[in-house]
Amino acid sequence: MNHLSFYWLPENKELLLKGIESEFSQLIEHAISSKKITLPPIPEVVLKIQRLCTQDTTTVADVADSLLEDPGLAAIVIRVANSVIFNRRNITCTDLVTAVSRLGILRVRDIVTAQAIEQLKHSVDLSTSCNKILVQSAANSRELAATMVLVARGFKESGSSLYAHLESDKALLTGLLADIGLFCIVNEYHYYIEDGNYLDEAIAFQVFDNQCSNASKLVLESWGFDADFLEVAANKRLVKAEHAVSYLEIARIANHILMFRRQDEDLDEHLVEFDVTGADILYKLSNLSDIEFNTQIDELISASGL
Repeated sequence: MNHLSFYWLPENKELLLKGIESEFSQLIEHAISSKKITLPPIPEVVLKIQRLCTQDTTTVADVADSLLEDPGLAAIVIRVANSVIFNRRNITCTDLVTAVSRLGILRVRDIVTAQAIEQLKHSVDLSTSCNKILVQSAANSRELAATMVLVARGFKESGSSLYAHLESDKALLTGLLADIGLFCIVNEYHYYIEDGNYLDEAIAFQVFDNQCSNASKLVLESWGFDADFLEVAANKRLVKAEHAVSYLEIARIANHILMFRRQDEDLDEHLVEFDVTGADILYKLSNLSDIEFNTQIDELISASGL
């Protein structure tokens, strides 16, 4: 690939973004479409639990036994099982079998995967700029996830049976895993540069934005996550809606609230559909003071046990 810096001229910017992206962007697109993109290097215990979740014969004891291989994750699962968000009966548990039974096998998979990715974003050893992107991604994911919980709670507290299917814990986890594919793309960029190629970081970051949704959907799909996780990651409807409000709508409302609070210049172009209840939730959360909103976000993350 030729050196590209001489193209970086104001009058050629659009041509640059369309043309210079091509090699790296096509590399990522091919990796995604052929399902050969490098998956995040998460612990073997997490991969084992993901495999167990695809088997109909898997029991609570099987998952609990797997967690014993990683005391750190085992402690996290027990802590989360006792947290405000996940412990609906407010009964403390101290053993893994009870914790897994309370959470459910699939929810344990979601939790350990989210925790592994969160740790990875903070501990990976890439270039300084790549590390910074992943750390910022971790912060953004937590903020989106917590805001999704606030939105989901708003729907639940309306008392309508239309929203009975919504769960705060699932809203939290779909938000935390929404951009999981970013690690894959950043890692590919790191290898691309190490191989002697050149790509201006500003252009690379735009490729990250363009390809993250597709990569995230592919990763979650390969690990057996359900349609709610896939839709939030892809930011598009993938299956026929079964309910008046899905986790995709919750994610879009939450993102709109965050864009409004950041005074994002793209807010006017961000379209989101909602019913009367959704409009009321959007209004209330948008009009909280920064201190009150941030306090609620921090309390939710702390209460989740993650």
